[in-house]
This record gives sequence, C-alpha cells and structure tokens, in this order.
Amino acid sequence: MAEASSRPKKKLKTWAKIAIAAGIVAVLIIAAKQLGITIVINNALQGALQWIDSLGPWGPIAFVFIYIAAAVFLISGAALTLGAGVLFGVVKGSIVVSVAATLGATAAFLVGRYLARDRVAKQIENRPSFKAIDAAVAAEGWKIVGLTRLSPVFPFVFLNYAFGVTQVKLRDYFFASWIGMLPGTVMYVYIGSLAKDLATLGAATEGDQTSVLRWAINIIGFVATVAVTLYVTKVARKALANKVEIEPSKSATIADESSADA
Repeated sequence: MAEASSRPKKKLKTWAKIAIAAGIVAVLIIAAKQLGITIVINNALQGALQWIDSLGPWGPIAFVFIYIAAAVFLISGAALTLGAGVLFGVVKGSIVVSVAATLGATAAFLVGRYLARDRVAKQIENRPSFKAIDAAVAAEGWKIVGLTRLSPVFPFVFLNYAFGVTQVKLRDYFFASWIGMLPGTVMYVYIGSLAKDLATLGAATEGDQTSVLRWAINIIGFVATVAVTLYVTKVARKALANKVEIEPSKSATIADESSADA
C-alpha cells in the first residue's frame, strides 16, 4: 500500500519538475525578445557574414567554425544558412552549410553526452521503463534522428543536446543528421541565394518562389513529424513490452534456483 501511494507522488514530482523547466525556458525566451537579445544576435551574425565575405577563399572555413560555435551555444543557424546562399551560391553554399551544420550538431551532441550523460544514467538506473526506452533508441536511433531532422517541430539546436544524453551511437547520429538536414539546408540556401546581397537578405525570404518552397518543406516536415511520433511510440511500447517479458522470466529463474537449493 505504501509503495502504491508513493508512486503518484513521484509522478507528480516529475511532472512538477518538467513544468518548472518548461516555465523557465518560456520566461527566458520572452525575456530575450523583450530585451532585444535576438536582434543583437541577428546583428552579430550579419556582421559575421560580412566579415566572412571579406576573407575570400578562407571564407568557407571561417563560416564552418562560426556555425559550429552557434550550434554549441544554442544559436539558430537559420540566418547563417540564408547568408551562405548569398556568399557562396546554391551548390557551394549547400555543401558548406551541410558540412558546418553536421559538425556543429556533432560537437553539441558530444558536449551533451560527456557533460550530461552520467547524470541521466543515474536518473534512469532505478527506472526500468526509461532504461528500456533508452536502450531501444540506441538500437533504432538512426531512424529517429533522421525523422526528427526532417521535422520543423523539433528545434535543431536543442535536439543536438537531447540526443547526446541517449545511447544513440555517434556514427548513426552523424550520418542520420547529415542526411536528414539536407532538404532544409538546400531550401534555405536557395532562398538566401535569391538575395542580391546581404543587405537585401530579408526581402529574399518573401515572394512567390519562397512561398512554394516553404509549403513543400512544411508538407515534408508534417509527414516527418507524424512518422517520428508514431515510430517513437511504437519503439517505446515494444521496449516496455520486452522489459515486462524479461522481468517475470528473471523472477521465475530465481524462484527455481531457490527451490532447487532448498
């Protein structure tokens, strides 16, 4: 009875922590907008793009390093991706951004894994259900990573750290992220390439051509969102079902050994 009554309290505490964390994030986002921090960041990125433009052949290398830093510090790379279209054109820009975004995502993933993974491991040690789901994600992680990269619902910069605390293999994460981000990368680089220069970059994001592209990527994103939601649910249920099957078999084995000893 005591164990049964303690479970709802534990669940309540867990949901309370989640609610508090979500509230803090919401407050920070609102505060950032109110204080104009997002404008400051965008202006800084605009300045960085102008500096990259002045570097000539070294520009792409500098771009990659700046993009990696942005990913690690949770700064959206949308402005940089659009800027790559202006600076490098569609083909070269897509290649540069693809390399930069994949390396940036991997860097953030490694930071999340080696700074936060131990804490998460301690949390799931005494929670068999979470442990089972985490193990399932390790086995099917590349599919989940690829689908979430196609979906606009899952923010790019937060996903990098989120996957870092799971058991997804680095190799699977790297290649699934690279392939999953390609459609969005090409689209945003192309939109950026429609601008004549960095000063008119904002105007390039509006118009008939970009509207069609946005609709196309939104449809792909919607399908990917539904797919990843259904797939994660399926994986979680399967993992939990396997866990439930394994536990009774272990108990039965222990009971048999005990009776044999007696």
